[in-house]
Amino acid sequence: MPFIDAKITVPVTAEKKESVKARLGKAVSILHKGETYLMVGIADQYDLWLGGKKLEKGAYVEVSLFGSAPSSDYEKMTGEICKILSEELGVPAACVYVTYHGLKDWGWNGSNF
Repeated sequence: MPFIDAKITVPVTAEKKESVKARLGKAVSILHKGETYLMVGIADQYDLWLGGKKLEKGAYVEVSLFGSAPSSDYEKMTGEICKILSEELGVPAACVYVTYHGLKDWGWNGSNF
């Protein structure tokens, strides 16, 4: 039950959103999760500031998942997210923040797991 929510400063075409979503769908296996229940949100043209300066190209990505994963897996996932955003959208890794939220309660389809 992962959810990856990306807030990105640059405009992202529908085609690029699909490509980023597909690559995140493969990357989520790093956290021992499958794409079957993966939800992805992409908000583009989002204003972000880092160090008091507005970012021309930057991103904030939240990864929420039912349960948790080892820190080493989060480290690998951060690298993969940064790689995807750089290759697909030209966003430099130094302008990307990634946070992880492991949750013990997760609701879907009218009930909780």
